[in-house]
Amino acid sequence: MKGFKIDQPCYNPCMQVKNISDAKAEFSALIEAVQRGEEVIIGKAGKPVAKLVPYNSAKAVRAPGALRRRIHIAPDFDELPADIAAAFGM
Repeated sequence: MKGFKIDQPCYNPCMQVKNISDAKAEFSALIEAVQRGEEVIIGKAGKPVAKLVPYNSAKAVRAPGALRRRIHIAPDFDELPADIAAAFGM
């Protein structure tokens, strides 16, 4: 890539690296690459500043009460011990 410097090692060789002006000109193509599962690094002045990755929505819908009967709250949960209550002037 012309004029682009990668300072950090650990880049995936299949990952595209683009500077901002190239990314603006090729945005549609970059989105298509991301849809194929690729990651795209966007850089400014030779430094990576952003990463385009595929969007993954939540896998499962959370159901309230999933921990029902697994958590027990003691009857005296809201009561402070005497020494702590005294420290707060209660």
